Amino acid sequence: MEHRTVPSWPDVAPKLIATAAGRAPADLVFRGGTWVNVHSREVLRDHDIAVVAGRIAYVGPDAGHCIGAGTEVVEVRGRYMVPGLCDGHMHIESGMLTPAEFARAVIPHGTTTMFTDPHEIANVLGLDGVRMMHDEALMQPVNIFTQMPSCAPSAPGLETTGYEITPDDVAEAMSWPGIIGLGEMMNFPGVANADPKMLAEIAATQRAGKTVGGHYASPDLGPDFAAYVAGGPADDHEGTCEADAIARVRQGMRSMMRLGSAWYDVERQITAITEKGLDPRNFILCTDDCHSGTLVNDGHMNRVVRHAIACGCDPLVALQMATINTATHFGLERELGSLAPGRRADVILTSDLTELPIEQVWARGALVAQNGTCLATCPHYDWPDAARRTVRVKQALTRDDFAVSAPQGANAVRANVIGVVENQAPTKALQKELTVNDGLVESQGDTCQIALVERHRATGGVTNAFVSGFTYQGRMAMASTVAHDSHHMIVVGTDRDQMALAANRLAQVGGGITIFRDGAELALVELPIAGLMSDSPAADVAAKADRMVQAMIDCGCTLNNAYMQHSLLALVVIPELRISDKGLIDVRLFREIPVFEPLS
Repeated sequence: MEHRTVPSWPDVAPKLIATAAGRAPADLVFRGGTWVNVHSREVLRDHDIAVVAGRIAYVGPDAGHCIGAGTEVVEVRGRYMVPGLCDGHMHIESGMLTPAEFARAVIPHGTTTMFTDPHEIANVLGLDGVRMMHDEALMQPVNIFTQMPSCAPSAPGLETTGYEITPDDVAEAMSWPGIIGLGEMMNFPGVANADPKMLAEIAATQRAGKTVGGHYASPDLGPDFAAYVAGGPADDHEGTCEADAIARVRQGMRSMMRLGSAWYDVERQITAITEKGLDPRNFILCTDDCHSGTLVNDGHMNRVVRHAIACGCDPLVALQMATINTATHFGLERELGSLAPGRRADVILTSDLTELPIEQVWARGALVAQNGTCLATCPHYDWPDAARRTVRVKQALTRDDFAVSAPQGANAVRANVIGVVENQAPTKALQKELTVNDGLVESQGDTCQIALVERHRATGGVTNAFVSGFTYQGRMAMASTVAHDSHHMIVVGTDRDQMALAANRLAQVGGGITIFRDGAELALVELPIAGLMSDSPAADVAAKADRMVQAMIDCGCTLNNAYMQHSLLALVVIPELRISDKGLIDVRLFREIPVFEPLS
């Protein structure tokens, strides 16, 4: 396997010094550009950058002494030289793409560094799956650092995963070359209550001198939050309001503000900087989850930076939060995140700092994208059959598997219903009175049926409940094997026959997303690798994803990026109500609750 890592600083220090002193020629010089210095928060006109062996040797007003007969000179006058953008927290699997295809999709948008947590594949394939993601990441022409997943399952006792991650797994992974730290510690009650397994994972990470990622999804900022911070997580991306952002940085965490396909949490938190005046160096921008359609049509970290600026943030501060702040947090300030001597030569050329058009992208001193086109080769890992045969359900599900029986003799029921919240990860715990027909409770009004189909061990288990907010109409169903974090199969529908058709279709194709209406398939996104990803080009996957989104709209859904809401309905670590293979879970109480409550 080819690891395309840039030469280390000790390996090239003599070359860097010789080039900076003018004793040896640079490989590449950017001449006459405007240097965006994220260390000093300055914009400096008419500067040059000299590069040798993939790293920056010199930055100054004249790099003429670094130019030799073989030096490539790029004339930059009239454009800004900006550090390559860093995504501080993200899941490649959410793009429905493998690391290679994800890289190919985001390189033209100026992303040259990603800090990825592959806990989705960890839930399906365990440590072997993490290793596959890690290995393909290291093959890419940009920097993809892997965080070892911490929580599979995310909430022990409340869900069953395909595999479980152990402290020994974490300790082993800390020795791998591309592992940068521990992935988001989602089991925040476990940390707050000093669970030995969670603390052992954190300890293994800290002994390795690496960063512990956080995930505190509770609105409670009292003693439980203090206990969680004391347990070691160094950052958090689950904040949704200004108070969350302020609380995190005051306690010594980095506040990661996300703009994903469906998470719009920047605008409500960035006022901590723009209005309250907090030090922006403790804030980081990230995406968390972006599906392929967003990547191809809208952008990646460039989209987040533009959004932060539109929310009133100074462009240089926004760029700091997507470059040097991120690098510093992960202990890589001397390696990347800025345009300064010794750093990897990851450079964006752009003509405007507010709109941020990405005109050229250079990674490790090589031109990798120009005017929206990726020019780099992004090699693929040889994914084995074991990674492609992961959807295991019992033979042919039927409409009876999705029947929800009412209490005997009841004409109406009070149902606990999952309430979807547009553009946010949390849900609402609703109660709705539903009618009973022939002993069954089915979809009615805005309340649809939801089912979780066990797909790791072919147990035949199906958990049934109700969800509100998708506004589906007619006889339809949508099924997905992307169902954070345990990644069973989630089926939402208004008709049990359509639900069975959709579930059986995904078993047939080995995973993905499908939508049926009146017996016909409206859209299909095949995700054969772990039921989570495709190794097809991003544009092809995005086209299928676009058809899927349109099919949801055609079925009556009006939510923005509603697919992301669908994929999180089983995420039993974010309040308030979720579904799992164990039943309906109240995440405020971290326990199973009944689907029906007694009518008063």
